[in-house]
Amino acid sequence: MTKLGLIVPTSNTVNEAEWKRMAPSNVTFEVARMPLHTEIEGLHEDLRKAMASVSGCDVMVYACTAGSMALPLDSLTSFMQEVSGKPAVATAPALVHACRALGLTRIALATPYHDALNEHEVSFFSDNGIRALHVRGLGIGTGGPHEYVQIARVPKDKVYEHCRDADVPEAQGLIISCTDFAALEAVPRLEAELGKPVISSNLATFWSALRTAGLREPIAGFGRLLGKH
Repeated sequence: MTKLGLIVPTSNTVNEAEWKRMAPSNVTFEVARMPLHTEIEGLHEDLRKAMASVSGCDVMVYACTAGSMALPLDSLTSFMQEVSGKPAVATAPALVHACRALGLTRIALATPYHDALNEHEVSFFSDNGIRALHVRGLGIGTGGPHEYVQIARVPKDKVYEHCRDADVPEAQGLIISCTDFAALEAVPRLEAELGKPVISSNLATFWSALRTAGLREPIAGFGRLLGKH
């Protein structure tokens, strides 16, 4: 049995539910919560505390896209591993590694975020050799961080339409950002309609956590990343 230490922002209500849907019978996870970070300042200390509360797990996982866009790419997970003594995964690096596994260098990007955070994410991908040809956000967070609780409340039909409309023909794949954005259900439908890989933050993080734990059996029903890679 593999046990993952899942660290999520206090406001996140989607990540756990989507991971429960994807997890095979030989994988469990223990959850720790910490303040939401959109910048690196203060992140390391909060991660130290959160990892201490799930210290018995096999892999440490920080499931937050905005809070894990650190450079160099694996600097944050290296810090987590050094502190915890366990292998570590974080969402933003997991998205990059997933793109590389699928051979994606040109993407479309769908997010619930506001423009400034979208620009930060586009720059993060660019710094890691992945070009976002088109980005579409919902503007949540424009008025301040208190708005982020609205992300999980976006209706699933609107999530699907928003992500579909973010795609452009030139993109090799579609990235759906944010671990609190309920996109898992839309992924297989989007892949069928668009004819290209679709990767959500929760998919990439879970995929990377399984690989880090040495588990590589395909999991059907959630798109190409888990089903074939």
